[in-house]
Amino acid sequence: MKKKLDVIMGDLLKQDVEVIVNSSSTTLLEGGAVDTAIRKVCGQEIEDECKALHGCPVGQVKVTRAYNITASQIIHTASPIWRGGFFNEEKLLAYSYWNSLKKALELNAKTIAFPSISTGTRNFPLEKAAHIAVETIYRFLEENGQDFEMAYLVCYDPVTYDSYRKAYLLHLNKSA
Repeated sequence: MKKKLDVIMGDLLKQDVEVIVNSSSTTLLEGGAVDTAIRKVCGQEIEDECKALHGCPVGQVKVTRAYNITASQIIHTASPIWRGGFFNEEKLLAYSYWNSLKKALELNAKTIAFPSISTGTRNFPLEKAAHIAVETIYRFLEENGQDFEMAYLVCYDPVTYDSYRKAYLLHLNKSA
């Protein structure tokens, strides 16, 4: 399979992709660092559009325009809060990635960029989240990815990048 996933370090909002994913709360009105950065750049329009969506269940997605960012649309996923692993957090995180990819296909997007979903204010263990992200994205691309050109896991800092890169390389070694 042609390489369709990459782990990079950078600013999610500056990626040259059609769709970016936002890790949000179930209200779609507040979130962590990525959500705050998106609202700062996109302004009141995105706030108003999110209010009109009336929330989103954990692991599911809603879509808004991207306003002042390079991407044309933002897929907002209500991401799980880590509670020790006793409340299906791993499965819900996988749903956040899977449903975001599914929605991107429905939007005819060929490129998508993800942040490290749930690992900031939602306290998901970084290495566990990285493994779930990489495995879920690869599984989706193997089953449905013929129309995708590229999916990116965009990491903002070296610690996050190292964790996602390690999960990515582990997957490649398993698949070889």
